[in-house]
Amino acid sequence: MDYTEDFLAELLGTARRAAAAGAAVLAGRDGANLSQETKSSGSDWVTEFDLAAERAVRAVLADERPRDIVTGEEQGTTIVDSPSGFRWSIDPLDGTTNFIRDIVYYATSVAVADENGRWLAGVVRAPALRREYWALHGGGAFRADDGGEPRPLDGPLPGRDSAGSALLATGFSYDPSIRAEQARALPGLMDGFGDIRRLGSAALDLCLVADGTHDAYGERGLNEHDFAAGALIAEEAGCWVRRPQLTSPLEGGPSAEERLALWTCAGGIEFSGRFPVE
Repeated sequence: MDYTEDFLAELLGTARRAAAAGAAVLAGRDGANLSQETKSSGSDWVTEFDLAAERAVRAVLADERPRDIVTGEEQGTTIVDSPSGFRWSIDPLDGTTNFIRDIVYYATSVAVADENGRWLAGVVRAPALRREYWALHGGGAFRADDGGEPRPLDGPLPGRDSAGSALLATGFSYDPSIRAEQARALPGLMDGFGDIRRLGSAALDLCLVADGTHDAYGERGLNEHDFAAGALIAEEAGCWVRRPQLTSPLEGGPSAEERLALWTCAGGIEFSGRFPVE
């Protein structure tokens, strides 16, 4: 199905307002008063901000798109009567450990797909960086810093691989056994790259490929809400992108085993063969 430019612009407007609402909650952090609750390990927390930011995002979506389904990290799936066919995938706080420790790489991520699973709009808003990324299907990707003028994104500068200066971003599991396996595979993954970064936010890593800061990004084990917006932003910036084919959250998926077996990747086209095949 083709959508009008006005309709897509309306979706993007909603996505930007929802992401702004979540990011505004995160911007109110007080490092001295953060309550922490153990999540999957001692290094992965759910905080009062995480939950409050998700409520803020969902409130905007409920007000502006009441017939859309919403799936999110903390509060699961909201099913509505007479659904429109559109579904929002939200991560109110991507980079929770960074947030807790006052490391600036964290963000609110909001994306929407149609009933065929085509991602139409995505926004990643990073309050500590005072930066917003967004993309519209077929409409390009953009970045705005500190409320300034947006600039279009066109991905990494070509040729860095041959110069030996290409930068790879990745992430590692909290599970010790999975992390050990990832460490063993790292030398092969680094082939053709000059250096590596691990920033702790998949959404922002994908956006940093889109704006050319990273040359490529690859990570195993992501959930849909981790990559939904960032992958669209990288794609609309002209990057090569590979999303994992995960069982939909509407069908109860994915399982941990399924998720951990699959890669999310993005980069300049010259890096398309550098990651393991799913």
